[in-house]
Amino acid sequence: MDGYFASRLHHQLRAEVRRFAEREVRPRIPAMEAARSVHHDLSRLIARQGWLGATISQGHGGMGAGHLAKTIIIEELARVSGAMGAMVQASQLGVAKIVHFGNETQKKTWLPAIAAGECLPTIAVTEPESGGHVLGMSATAVRDGDDYVLNGRKVYVGNSHVGDLHGVVVRTGSGSGGLTAFLVESDRPGVSVGDQRPTMGLHGFSFGELHFHDCRVPAANRLGREGDGLAVAYSSSVLYGRANLTAVSLGIHQAILDETTRFCEQRRRYGEPLHELPSIKLKLGKLQSRLMTARLTAYHAVHLLDAGLPCDAELMNAKLINVESAIDSARNAMEIHAAAGLFTDRPIERYLRDALHMFAPAGTSDIQLLRLAEVALGTAKGQWSERLSEVTGLEPAV
Repeated sequence: MDGYFASRLHHQLRAEVRRFAEREVRPRIPAMEAARSVHHDLSRLIARQGWLGATISQGHGGMGAGHLAKTIIIEELARVSGAMGAMVQASQLGVAKIVHFGNETQKKTWLPAIAAGECLPTIAVTEPESGGHVLGMSATAVRDGDDYVLNGRKVYVGNSHVGDLHGVVVRTGSGSGGLTAFLVESDRPGVSVGDQRPTMGLHGFSFGELHFHDCRVPAANRLGREGDGLAVAYSSSVLYGRANLTAVSLGIHQAILDETTRFCEQRRRYGEPLHELPSIKLKLGKLQSRLMTARLTAYHAVHLLDAGLPCDAELMNAKLINVESAIDSARNAMEIHAAAGLFTDRPIERYLRDALHMFAPAGTSDIQLLRLAEVALGTAKGQWSERLSEVTGLEPAV
């Protein structure tokens, strides 16, 4: 199934990222788990590999390699560390808003820097009282001459503590047409980062709070027109967020299978490897089948995205299937490990904790099911992948 979608370039890219992850990321995992806080140096090192530019055009300094390449990069990093897979996926969300809504000056200013690893972007939409209810946000931007003055608070911001450029969606008016997006530099006066709170998993990654207090942002930093904020938030979530979280889940899922098969080969029962027990072999078969199905949904969705074809439903389904499958497989793996899985000298409990972090962002599984029901009923509200197909399509090979 891998070969159906992937080219020689994709296979080379996978090998390159896998070598890097084993050499540079895996040795740092114990320290990240012990510290339970963001790993600045490793985040910067990964950024300098140029992988944040997977979907940035070559004309703006990126790889121009598309969404399948981006998926493979995130997947291979997440196979070793869900936290670092999450770091790259969150940065890619920050890329999306500029690629789709930035003007040429903004693209020339920021995209080459992101592609070179000199700038880590974020997107900040969620607020304490408005998770999936984007229109419930209360952070504001008020026009004052050539500036806007931002006030408010954003939560669950991926890369909050390492980000250099925040894509912030705030309220400039009432209703659905009253949201506007801005590019806000992290060192701009009036921007502050909240304390990093300890989390269940993804240790090494930060998704914290941003505070804006009378923060002056030039009108030139506005993304698109006033009122485009809802489109910035929704398109980034649908086209990038769901695909990216799918890739993280897929990497964690692969790690679950790898670790569990290794355990079953090493552990012996009745003089034979553990996997010779029929009940264990059945569970391993279930893990293998789940992973194959999950990978197929993931690659199919981003293959369509690279082709510039409508695929909103496929992206929703890929996120649903991959998140639920990874969580189910993590539980089955814990059952196979039994008491041995409860100790931190084995990574299987980390995989379970990290997999659960993929559930809420870009819509819980119930949200995906509700949207898919609308597809079945013919009441879905348009296709972001269709509207933005000229930008999401893969760059022609040179």
